[in-house]
Amino acid sequence: MLSGVLILLFGHVSMAQGKYTLNGYVKDAENGEELIGVTVYIKELKTGTATNVYGFYALSLPAGDYNIIYSSIGYQSIEKTVSLSGNVSMNVELPVEVTTIDEVVITDKPIDANVTDVKMSRNEISIQQVKKLPALFGEPDIIKTIQMMPGVITAGEGTSSFFVRGGSADQNLILIDEAPVYDPSHLFGLFSVFNADVIKDSELYKGGIPARFGGRLSSILDVRTKDGNNKRLGGSAGIGLLASRFMLEGPIKKEKSSFIISGRRSYVDLFLKAAGKENLVHFYDVNAKANWKHNNNNRFFVALYLGRDVFSFDDAFGFDWGNATATFRWNHLFNDRLFSNTSIIASNFDYALEFDDPVQGFKWTSNLQELSIKEDLNYFITPKNELDFGYHLTYRRFSPGEISPTTEASIFEPLKIQNDYALDHALYVNNEQQLSNKLTLSYGARLSIFQNIGKSEVYVYEDPRENININKIDTLYFDNFETIKTYINIEPRFAARYMLNPVSSIKLSYNRMVQNTHLISSGTVPIPFNTWSPSNYYLKPQLADQVAVGYFRNFKDNTFEFSVESYYKDIDNVTDFADNAEIFFNEDLATEYRQGDSWSYGLELMLQKKEGRLTGFASYTWSKTQRKVPGVNLDKPFLANYDRRHVLNLAATYDMNEKWSFGANFTYSTGRPITVPAGRYEYNDVYQVDLISERNGYLLPDFHRMDLSATLTPRKNKERKWKTNWVFSLYNVYSRKNAFTIYTRLKQDEDGNVIGDGKEKEARLISLFPLLPSVTYNIQF
Repeated sequence: MLSGVLILLFGHVSMAQGKYTLNGYVKDAENGEELIGVTVYIKELKTGTATNVYGFYALSLPAGDYNIIYSSIGYQSIEKTVSLSGNVSMNVELPVEVTTIDEVVITDKPIDANVTDVKMSRNEISIQQVKKLPALFGEPDIIKTIQMMPGVITAGEGTSSFFVRGGSADQNLILIDEAPVYDPSHLFGLFSVFNADVIKDSELYKGGIPARFGGRLSSILDVRTKDGNNKRLGGSAGIGLLASRFMLEGPIKKEKSSFIISGRRSYVDLFLKAAGKENLVHFYDVNAKANWKHNNNNRFFVALYLGRDVFSFDDAFGFDWGNATATFRWNHLFNDRLFSNTSIIASNFDYALEFDDPVQGFKWTSNLQELSIKEDLNYFITPKNELDFGYHLTYRRFSPGEISPTTEASIFEPLKIQNDYALDHALYVNNEQQLSNKLTLSYGARLSIFQNIGKSEVYVYEDPRENININKIDTLYFDNFETIKTYINIEPRFAARYMLNPVSSIKLSYNRMVQNTHLISSGTVPIPFNTWSPSNYYLKPQLADQVAVGYFRNFKDNTFEFSVESYYKDIDNVTDFADNAEIFFNEDLATEYRQGDSWSYGLELMLQKKEGRLTGFASYTWSKTQRKVPGVNLDKPFLANYDRRHVLNLAATYDMNEKWSFGANFTYSTGRPITVPAGRYEYNDVYQVDLISERNGYLLPDFHRMDLSATLTPRKNKERKWKTNWVFSLYNVYSRKNAFTIYTRLKQDEDGNVIGDGKEKEARLISLFPLLPSVTYNIQF
């Protein structure tokens, strides 16, 4: 494959002789941040390109004079004139757009990505819009906005899990500065790990996924943080009801290097401790980043994230979990058109559970660590042809669990489930080519080579599907780095866009995705007790094929963007567990695995307005997701527990004047499937066993909720360096008791006393949040 890439490179170089290159970086004029996705349009040729995820662009053009327009939403467009008689490097700074309340001017955009971009099934999440929308406890949360996108399903309120086009939560690759985050939640999902103050850009890919991404089946959430203001010292802070945050940024050497650091912490535990309570809970996270520009051809970045949740109950029981990531990046320009990003990435997810008791005291720990080296290259062949290629190598260590007694009298014996190790190689190439003014193609492939390696012992079972009467017939031994199992898969990627007219297009995409890491979990609610396992001697990689087609249309000079997409996704080797599986502390976990098939299809509509005093979006999703897994649900198909047939989301923000702005959102969805007992068995008239008739055979009630917010910005902000605002919000305005889950218990009266003979059971519905008002005070300097 590398030889093919080199042939393409040298072939295109020879064809490009006689042309010159215009390249450079596009930045924010106020703080020096590189801007992603800025349109670079050549008026004379009626074509152009866009800056990549590092703010770089390159155009190969014949000699001549050109007018180049640089434009991006939220910024003033700039037009530059350039005479190409040789290669030219031109960095551009875009001023922030000045909002005028009395008059809104709509200008023609040279390129409209919604219609003309070959990419589809993608949502760009504006952090400015996120901050204006109502938020739970007043904390802006990008995950909550993502959960309102078409094709995205949530398990319920108060959770950071999301499910994309029929995929489970573990089939989403969540990245912060290219590093994977394995649990994106704080406080069981009330908050996410993403601090809105440091987010620069974020994209959600649901289909048509670029070849540079891999490792998950359903979606890619790519979040990139700010680099730090390289022109002046500044910062921000926010004080909320449950948590507060602080951010500081500024130049290390003006316009040469900069830093940014931020932190958040909840303080419910401080209030509880002051009140004499012993049930304590809190979370914290820290983001830090520094960058240095050696010259226009070499830039270096270091980014760190650390987050943790800590729970303790009466000093007897507690648990904690957290993520830690580190990213080093080197951006290098080999020549005028060949751009390189080299990354070294480390990530750790771990959790611990401890019970302090003289007889039953124990501590349980588990973690997943990985180290990656990535080389990604962009070759800007012509304005109509861009080639991406690269190589990724990742080493992972899976530590499923270790339990140790905390007292000498504890009934627990030390137990350590052996570690698993894996090497993950990926080689990819992708070419985006405009064949005509109407037709653009993007095509490529990703070669995945996954190795489950030692040191390890592998038990051989007479029947791996027998989890009751387990019979081990052999044990295989593997030394350090010795290959246990190798899986090789090719992941083709294809996308096409055909312009029907200047304001509408149709798009088609197909992608195959491979996932070699499997989440050991039995529920949809994010709890820290989730263990990951690699594809191995018994577990095969999960494979997903998805095809999508869509119609895209803009109205009123690109003021409104509309899209409708339909998709079908088929997943092989989807991982589930046998009914009544024993997941934790199980050395024979391989006997609990069940792998089968899943299929999903749906229709998604999106209408969005990004400019003007009134902005927002409306999204609707109709979808269906089913599974069929041998040994589960009597081998019959069943609905996934995150299947929701209809989902409607509405969000809007309105800037009334320079002082007041308002936000509102409304969400409705049909109930998700759950598994509840349909009856019971009795043994000796005492022992009762619940009878489960069907997996996910019942539906929770429909879910709907409305939230409102208002932001007050004092007019005197214009005259002072320190700028402030107040954000007032109402969550669940009409205080609906939405069902979070249903459980069964012995029938009781209002005082908790068992009714009758103690055999009759009742179903109980749990709802989380009634009407919740909140206020947040924000400072920017």
